[in-house]
Amino acid sequence: MLLRLLGLFLALSGSCWCAPQQTCHPGDELLGRCSNGVTEATPTCTEMHLSYCNDVGYTRTMFPNILGHRTRMDAESGAEYLLLSVIHGLLNGECSPDIRLVGCSVLASPCRDNKMIKPCRSTCEALRKDCAHTFEAIRMAWPYFLDCDRFFASDREGCFDPLAALRARQVQERSSLSPDEPSTIIQFTHTTNSQMYSLLKRTAAKCSHISRVYSIGRSTEGRDLLVIEFSNNPGQHDLLEPEVKLIGNMHGNEVLGRELLIYLAQYLCSEYTLGNPRVQTIINTTRVHILASMNPDGYELAAAEGHLLNGWTHGRTNAQNIDLNRNFPDLTSVFYRNRRSRHYRTDHIPIPDGYWFDKVAPETFAVMKWIRSIPFVQSASLHGGELVVSYPFDYSRHPHEEKMFSPTQDERVFKQLARTYADAHATMSDNDTDRCGAIFYRTKGIINGALWYSFPGGMSDFNYLHTNCLEITVELGCDKFPSEVELYPEWKRNKEALLSFIESVHRGIKGVVKDVHGNGIKDATISVKGIRKDITTAEGGDYWRLLSAGTHIVTATAKGYSRVSKRVHLPHSLNKAGRVDFVLKKVPLKPDIDDHFFPTTDTWDRFDPYNQFERYSESSVVEGGTERQEKPWWWSYFSQSGISPPNWLLRNV
Repeated sequence: MLLRLLGLFLALSGSCWCAPQQTCHPGDELLGRCSNGVTEATPTCTEMHLSYCNDVGYTRTMFPNILGHRTRMDAESGAEYLLLSVIHGLLNGECSPDIRLVGCSVLASPCRDNKMIKPCRSTCEALRKDCAHTFEAIRMAWPYFLDCDRFFASDREGCFDPLAALRARQVQERSSLSPDEPSTIIQFTHTTNSQMYSLLKRTAAKCSHISRVYSIGRSTEGRDLLVIEFSNNPGQHDLLEPEVKLIGNMHGNEVLGRELLIYLAQYLCSEYTLGNPRVQTIINTTRVHILASMNPDGYELAAAEGHLLNGWTHGRTNAQNIDLNRNFPDLTSVFYRNRRSRHYRTDHIPIPDGYWFDKVAPETFAVMKWIRSIPFVQSASLHGGELVVSYPFDYSRHPHEEKMFSPTQDERVFKQLARTYADAHATMSDNDTDRCGAIFYRTKGIINGALWYSFPGGMSDFNYLHTNCLEITVELGCDKFPSEVELYPEWKRNKEALLSFIESVHRGIKGVVKDVHGNGIKDATISVKGIRKDITTAEGGDYWRLLSAGTHIVTATAKGYSRVSKRVHLPHSLNKAGRVDFVLKKVPLKPDIDDHFFPTTDTWDRFDPYNQFERYSESSVVEGGTERQEKPWWWSYFSQSGISPPNWLLRNV
């Protein structure tokens, strides 16, 4: 119905958001050169009778109005009045009632002493800043009758703020909330993809001093994989500031995590502005990245069925029918095959070339590239279908055992991370055997992934074996697509757990690895005795190593530098990361035995060796407009390996 109304409006207005056409300009009419055929009415105050604008906070208006409507009937039958109702339906509450009230202040401005009072330009400009992203999301131009320069006045001209009454009501609503209730007002509804993009962009615009949005790529059907970031220096990695990521909706029909992360973004923005000290500390000391939907295409399929009819598998996969949590490189099998070799590294395992011959989803590739580009310390992937937190390994150490305890080198740290979320959740770790997730009550709501059920190609295992990042999987509940009435209760159950998980990144040790001149050393290795999982330093030489309490021998080294070890004691009471810096001296570079056992041609740095994805982003036209001959997909492989391609391949170039 709304689309029909919009189509009707476009037809009536000539498919253009422009002012109504006049037969002559007002100046010509005053000079007697032409006439619009209507006798000029005397402007007088009259009672407000516009049904769509009955809550504007005043009772008298004036006709003719700012737009030239001479009577109430002209205003109600005009395109602007229809457009207001269409916008309200299309935006589904986003940017409304703000935009409706501001539109009403133009259609029917308040009148006092037979004088029209124009709405304030500052209100219009603030509204446009907040709502511009919403209109972009539905591909609609900004309405002409909300032109801030034409139809609004400055404060010095005695303007009227059409949102003053709304703000007063919101203040009253906040004051009536109990201290346990959030002061941030959030609409706990399901959000379409366009609404999600709009909300995230609008939130980033409201908190531009601590937030930004960026895309890590596109889905199979071309939808943005949009991330919102929170930091006191958005867009940049700050030395010694840890990076955390939260990912939702990896399976399209598991939507609760998606909604919780959208709410979390709004909560962080609003609470920081309101002066919440806990939120301010989080954002001032941590860089938080939120990918609310990793699978927006799958969500479209699931949402088309709705929460009542949606099955357990409909919309789970992406548009290529790929389960994204089975599509990452299976580095766990590589690790199991080589773990007994004394010289084999169990971290930053390179991606096998054979992986690229299988079907790699664009969503998977985008996340892999994202994970490699930012020095993430920890991560949580939000799913649905059970109530438990699982942690790596997700793939059993024995391929024929579907349920087999398969710990990583960081078993104690992973249990601590899982415990942090489960214990802070309202019901996940309790002993109620009648609740969802009751089968995990003996383990207090956490479990090793492979002991639960084994599968290869998972995202959490990839994070652990390919990067520094430690990722847990949070199953939020038995209902994958809960109804809207359940969204607020679920937010209350998970809010503290989400915040506690982000805060838990400030554990273990952190520091900077430098040379004797004070320059940070990138890609230096930090190893802990007894844990065969090393991490590497970031661009500025800083690092973060999540560790459990106890005494550890920590060693820093880098190619061409000396090796330095330190004994570190972490007490149980320590609630922040201990600072451990290293200074390395230059030494003559010696051949490394690892280079013999594991050739350097197969290094961690090799990514997309056959150039399957990057080639699509390269321009096929060179300067001057001539078309460039594209290299075939296999060209990069032979170029990097130093091997000449066979003649039968060259003949086809």
